[in-house]
Amino acid sequence: MTPQTTIRRDTDDYGDQILTKAVKAGRRTYFFDVRATRGDDYFLTITESRKVQNPDGNYTYDRHKIFLYKEDFEKFSDGLAEVVDFIRRSKPEFFERRREAVEG
Repeated sequence: MTPQTTIRRDTDDYGDQILTKAVKAGRRTYFFDVRATRGDDYFLTITESRKVQNPDGNYTYDRHKIFLYKEDFEKFSDGLAEVVDFIRRSKPEFFERRREAVEG
């Protein structure tokens, strides 16, 4: 499924929302939200949302959120790229299955 990208300007507890991208991955959805402070500095919130069925049959969403600030963008990006590259070299089949699913 193609990730959704939305541009909007809403105010909530975390600052003005500039852009959001939702990535659905099975039972999880990841939200990447670019937000702005009052001083117009950007920061990123990354939210993992997972649908959970309660014993009574109702569903709730378990959410985990991290905040990434501008001074950490480069180090975070470099670290993420490094570990993904390691996984790609160590377990290339993880990435091959994804390609097959997209092509099939």
